[in-house]
Amino acid sequence: MNTKEKTVCFSGHRDFHDPKAEIEKSLEAAIRQCIDDGAESFITGGALGYDTLAAWTVIRLREEYPQIKLVLALPCPPAAQTLKWKDEQKAEYEKIRELADEEHILSTCYTRSCMLDRNRFMVDNSYRIIHYLRSDRGGTRYTVNYAKKQGIELIGI
Repeated sequence: MNTKEKTVCFSGHRDFHDPKAEIEKSLEAAIRQCIDDGAESFITGGALGYDTLAAWTVIRLREEYPQIKLVLALPCPPAAQTLKWKDEQKAEYEKIRELADEEHILSTCYTRSCMLDRNRFMVDNSYRIIHYLRSDRGGTRYTVNYAKKQGIELIGI
């Protein structure tokens, strides 16, 4: 993985509270801003919703910016992370895994804390986080608060 000073991570909800097209437009603009600032690696956690949208946006932008990399920080083995997902969600996840430049599986099995451990890993290895936060509770709120405490730059969309 590139240095922390050139790495950006993502955190957001599985369900969108705003029109997906608006989120995607804001996300792309934020990623472009980070690339202009020198970012080279983008870490996503492999979850449904915002993580998936972020991964596809980075994959698409690699055509224009071949120097950027998509890094997956997976909380546990893929079969455990996707256990309750629909078949089409699993297929999309596997396609993203194939297209990623790096993959880090952070736990050998699913645990009660593996998702939060994954989120801390992403923040601890980034200088900036692009987040989609619309709730006062949950994993995204925890991750954004953790990033603030670590002095990570925040870009909210």
